Amino acid sequence: MNQEEKEHIFLFSIDLEDVRLRVKNGLSYRARVEELVEDYLSFLNTYNAKATFFTVGDIPKHYPSLIKTIVAEEHEIACHSNMHIPVTSQTQEEFREDVCRNKEHLYNAGAIELLGYRAPTYSVTKSTPWFFDVLSDLGFRYSSSVLPAKNPLYGWEGFGECPKKMSNDLWEIPVSLRKGSIFKVPFSGGVYFRFLPFYLIKKSFEFHFKKNKAVTSYFHPYDIDLKQERFMHPEINDRWVYNQLMYYNRKGVFPRLKKVMEMFEPTIMTYKSYIELLNGR
Repeated sequence: MNQEEKEHIFLFSIDLEDVRLRVKNGLSYRARVEELVEDYLSFLNTYNAKATFFTVGDIPKHYPSLIKTIVAEEHEIACHSNMHIPVTSQTQEEFREDVCRNKEHLYNAGAIELLGYRAPTYSVTKSTPWFFDVLSDLGFRYSSSVLPAKNPLYGWEGFGECPKKMSNDLWEIPVSLRKGSIFKVPFSGGVYFRFLPFYLIKKSFEFHFKKNKAVTSYFHPYDIDLKQERFMHPEINDRWVYNQLMYYNRKGVFPRLKKVMEMFEPTIMTYKSYIELLNGR
C-alpha cells in the first residue's frame, strides 16, 4: 500500500496576490496581505503543515520581505503569473515572457526553487495547447491550472479529474470538483468553500478520500479578510451579485478548515511533495 492509500492528502495552497493592485485607485485601500499571510501561517503551524504559495510577480514589489518569511518557514513558493493575466488573453510568446518575469521577481525576492505554476483563474483550456510545452521548456515540473468542467469563466470539460502527465517531466494537477450535481464546481477553495453548505463540502472531501484521491485547494488572502474596505473586485465584469459573493462568509473559512482537519485528519502536503509521490509510484 503506497502513501496516498494510507493517508488523506490535502494539497493546501494559497494564491498569493493583492487584488488592490488590479482595481482603480487600489493603493488607496489598506495593505492587508502580510497580516493575512501570517494568519494562514499560524493555521498551518497548528498542524505542523507545509503549504504551497502560488505567487504573483508583483507581490515582492509591495511586500519585499514576504517571500523570505514564507521560505523561512519551509513552505513552497510557486508561480502564479507576473501580472495575473489569464492565459487565454496572451499569445504563446507573451505567456513565456510573463512567466519568465514572474520567476525572476520571485527568485530575486528569496524563492529557492520554483517548480510549479498555477494559471490565473484556472484559465488553461483546449484553446491554449502550447501552455504545457512552454512550462516544460522553462523547467517546471507541475501545473495546477485546469478546471476540468464547464465554468462561467474558464473550463476544460473532458480533461479528466485525475493528475495527468503532459510530458516526460510535467504533471497537470486539476482542481478537485464536487460530485453529485448538474454543475461540477471546486469545493475546496475560494468562494465555493465559503458559499456551499458545509454538508456538501464534507461529503465532497469524504468522496475524494474514500477514492484515495488527493484534494486540491486554492485560497486567497482576501478569503479570510474581515477588515479590508469594500470595492468592486477585478475579473468579475463589474457584476454586483458576484462582488457580494467575494465578501460572503469570510469569517467561516478557518472554522470550516478546522472542521475538515478534525473530521478527516488529512495530511496537508505541498504540491512539490505530491509530485515526488506521483513520480515514485
